[in-house]
Amino acid sequence: MIESPCVKVCTLDARSGLCLGCGRTVAEIGRWTAMSAAERRQVMDELRARLAAHRPEVATG
Repeated sequence: MIESPCVKVCTLDARSGLCLGCGRTVAEIGRWTAMSAAERRQVMDELRARLAAHRPEVATG
């Protein structure tokens, strides 16, 4: 099973291009299963910061 940051809140922010649920871009979501484990880990390591930049409550929650 491939680890995924998906939280089943699939809403894309038109301005940032990020999913408001998980923080991935459309391209990342589309390629997720084709990415290597290292690529997925790199993206996952960036998600909290991405979401925090667009939703300040993420940084404190």
